[in-house]
Amino acid sequence: MRLLSDKRFLLVLIASVLILAVQYAFASSESGSSGHGDGVLEILIALIVILLAAKIGGDLFERVHQPAVLGELVMGMIIGNLHLLGVDIFEPFKHDITLEILAELGVIILLFEVGLESTVREMMKVGLASFMVAMFGVVFPFFLGWGVALWFLPEASTLVHLFVGATLTATSVGITARVLKDIGKMRTREAKIILGAAVIDDILGLIILAVITGVISAAAAGSTDGISSAAILWIIGKAVLFILGAVVLGAYVLPHYFKLGLKMKVKGVLLSLSLLVCFLLAYIAGKVGLAPIVGAFAAGLILEEVHFKEYNMRGEYKIEDLLAPIAIFLVPIFFVRMGMLVDLTTFKQVEILGFAAVLTFAAIIGKQICSLAIFDKSINRLAIGLGMIPRGEVGLIFAGIGAKLVLDGQPVIDIGTYSAVVIMVIITTLVTPPALKHVMLREPKTGSAS
Repeated sequence: MRLLSDKRFLLVLIASVLILAVQYAFASSESGSSGHGDGVLEILIALIVILLAAKIGGDLFERVHQPAVLGELVMGMIIGNLHLLGVDIFEPFKHDITLEILAELGVIILLFEVGLESTVREMMKVGLASFMVAMFGVVFPFFLGWGVALWFLPEASTLVHLFVGATLTATSVGITARVLKDIGKMRTREAKIILGAAVIDDILGLIILAVITGVISAAAAGSTDGISSAAILWIIGKAVLFILGAVVLGAYVLPHYFKLGLKMKVKGVLLSLSLLVCFLLAYIAGKVGLAPIVGAFAAGLILEEVHFKEYNMRGEYKIEDLLAPIAIFLVPIFFVRMGMLVDLTTFKQVEILGFAAVLTFAAIIGKQICSLAIFDKSINRLAIGLGMIPRGEVGLIFAGIGAKLVLDGQPVIDIGTYSAVVIMVIITTLVTPPALKHVMLREPKTGSAS
């Protein structure tokens, strides 16, 4: 009876939101212009629809043991394509600047959280095996993606082909970590290699993204031929110098910074100081020509538990717990909005589906090659390759950035390519959990606990 009651309550809630959306659409059509107050009301109804859709989609996918992020993405795809059924009330959501800003803040917070999951010290302890797996797992998918884009987009610029290759480089560490935790394999050698390599993958992928984004931005100001090797090396240098500068900041400045904060008696000091570091590095990254998410990730990476120890001792929550409510609000906005930008009509185009299929194959094979970097026969190399497959939120972030970059008056990632990348992300994220579980549980003796 309680389950029935819960379902009825959910149906009533959904019906209420739909009624509000219809009223919003009707009111918008009645008035040709909106005042400041009307603009706030439009954002409020958009947030109601997006957050409700995100939670429903996330819940449905988690019930079938799939990541909630896929549910958020799929719900966004449904909302964004209701116009195909004659329902146009949600179309303004796609182009609302306020929602776009909230989504960008969401992805900054997301990368900040991802960075917090590892530290510079842990990165240095993962060993040669993780580093080699990461290198193989970046280089091969990158060139495979480049080749697939060249094959299916022969008329596009080489920079477009490079960007598509970049979308295949990173690994969604969160999805693999969750699978390993669920099956009780987090302490195996395979798990340590996979998670260490996935974090290094993210860093290398973000550096590649920074370089290609910088080259595309430079090309947008002139001709591709005008980009010298020195300019490309300078972009690479900026990315490396930024990461090294962030590490130095974390080692020598942040300890004094957080000690100074201990003298403040106001509530929320730890969260505020941590967000200041995140936003400052994201801002600096953007100003020097890198993606702001590079700065957000670097901020999370350099913030270590030792910085927060005295705050926790005096009763403040851990930074991860403090960030969680902000992420719960902002991050789903990003993924639902990314889903809204997918045009389902492109799925009926055979060439787009073919592009997506080959791109997905390249994404899977590219990560399997990384297992060749493991020479120890006692390690389950197939598990290593499978654990590196999911692109998850990282692939979507790369695609979203490409959709905003403009080259020769056209988006670097057009609507068809964007749809192909989304299909690749969905498939690689769906196939990993069952495949990894099967391989890891099939050989229970493989991998020694630490």
